[in-house]
Amino acid sequence: MSEGALETVLRRDRAVVIAALVMLTVLAWGYTAWLANSISRMSASAMIPSTMSAPTMPMDGMSMGAASQAMPSDTASIGMGTMLAPTFAPWTAPHVAFMVAMWAVMMVGMMLPSAAPVILIYARVGRQAAAQHKPFAATGFFAGGYLLAWAVFSLFATAAQWLLERVALLTPMMTTTSALFGGLVLIAAGLFQWTPLKDSCLKHCQAPLTFIQHHGGFRRDPLGALAIGFRHGLYCVGCCWALMALLFVGGVMNSLWIAMLALFVLLEKLVPSGRIISRIAGVGLMAWGAWLLTAALH
Repeated sequence: MSEGALETVLRRDRAVVIAALVMLTVLAWGYTAWLANSISRMSASAMIPSTMSAPTMPMDGMSMGAASQAMPSDTASIGMGTMLAPTFAPWTAPHVAFMVAMWAVMMVGMMLPSAAPVILIYARVGRQAAAQHKPFAATGFFAGGYLLAWAVFSLFATAAQWLLERVALLTPMMTTTSALFGGLVLIAAGLFQWTPLKDSCLKHCQAPLTFIQHHGGFRRDPLGALAIGFRHGLYCVGCCWALMALLFVGGVMNSLWIAMLALFVLLEKLVPSGRIISRIAGVGLMAWGAWLLTAALH
């Protein structure tokens, strides 16, 4: 194959891969936005296991004061705060499956843009190898391995959500109900931005070609391509898991908050001064968390 023909094939291949990544990202964001809008309009829905229901109080035209007088004295002594305390519906298998799928789709929308460089590099080298009659496994296997790592993360995120709901720390919009808890999460995420683990994982994410070369190179077998994609995804999870925990603070279904975190992850990985951005953000998160803790303790 001539150089001109090869270049044409490479450009076409690059366009196909970019189109696929854009389509997947748009679909993921569309689903996430639709789901967030649906949840915001529903005060109680069987779809979402975190939906809260307060005990029903028969008013029959009475004022709140009259209703409280109608209560038994021992019940009135409990206080309205206790009477109106929310109860959470238990999770069922369909609820768990729905939540895992929700987290997985959201991770695709948030993380796929920042993974585009390494996927495009893999596709380009793979096409060149195919032109030399030494084909690698399809790029989809590598990308699938990367997304598989975030699917595994989605299992842990779902478990964390279930636990937080069990202790009543999440609202129906899946945001924290406790300023104390929110402050602690912010401080923990800010501190993580300064750790050696963050540095190591971010370094691998910022140099995708070096990562592939240092972890066995490009693979010809599908399982090998899937494995190296999965390993790269694990480094990405190690880099960003603390930032994803911030979804519990700003709202798991808060579209603006999700977009801000996704943009920050993209800048952190693609901008040459990403490490500086990461540490500055860490200081800001710790300051925000300290402010919340101060407010909660006073």
